[in-house]
Amino acid sequence: MIFYHTFEVRWSDLDANKHLANSTYVQYCAQARMAFMTKEKMGVTQLSRWGIGPVILHERYSFFKEIYADQTVIVSVEIDGCSEDSSIYRFLHKFYLPDGTHCATAEATGVWIDMMIRKMTTPPDDVVEAMNKYKSPETVVLSREDFKKFPFHPHNIDPAEFNK
Repeated sequence: MIFYHTFEVRWSDLDANKHLANSTYVQYCAQARMAFMTKEKMGVTQLSRWGIGPVILHERYSFFKEIYADQTVIVSVEIDGCSEDSSIYRFLHKFYLPDGTHCATAEATGVWIDMMIRKMTTPPDDVVEAMNKYKSPETVVLSREDFKKFPFHPHNIDPAEFNK
């Protein structure tokens, strides 16, 4: 299954080049995910009751066609990858115009965290069931090992470097 969420591009969604701003792509993906989660009865209120929250660890984008003010944009939500227990997930988002033109693709990998201890957790069965509905035969199984494939990793430095 694929979930679709529709946006009307506003003036404030544009950048200096008068097309959809990079930051707006991020916001549209986040809002499409929240609309998906609300539809599947895992919105903000329910997440608070469960004491969990979704955290995005890595996002990447590819852009194919510009999107302008006053256009309608449809953003898809698909489960592209998921761990066996659904604690790790990867959403795939595609940006379409109403005529079906594919304008961009985004991928967002994240985890569910326990809001009290701020650590990764396995979500409740309701979340697992909802996510399973949106998996396809192409959905890959993810594990913590996949985090090592991210292009960036933390490298702490000596704070004295800031004052040179």
